Amino acid sequence: MTRKERAAFNALKKIGAPVFERSDVAAFVISAENNDETQWADYYMEFGINRDSEIPGVHPDICTILDKYNIFAEWENPGALIAFED
Repeated sequence: MTRKERAAFNALKKIGAPVFERSDVAAFVISAENNDETQWADYYMEFGINRDSEIPGVHPDICTILDKYNIFAEWENPGALIAFED
């Protein structure tokens, strides 16, 4: 992971977002399947996450952190977003 990716990863962990390290095509993954207390990501946008957020279906706090560190994220599948330095 680059320094920016590590900083974003740690910031997301700090707010309780479900993130997991990865070592192939992405630095880390944001899970859309671990939404216990907070709805962090919802590919189908069925549970009230703003469709107008920067990444549709993704909690705005995640988008803010990714923007701060210039990290790009996209849906890999309905269960996860992959994230890496832009």
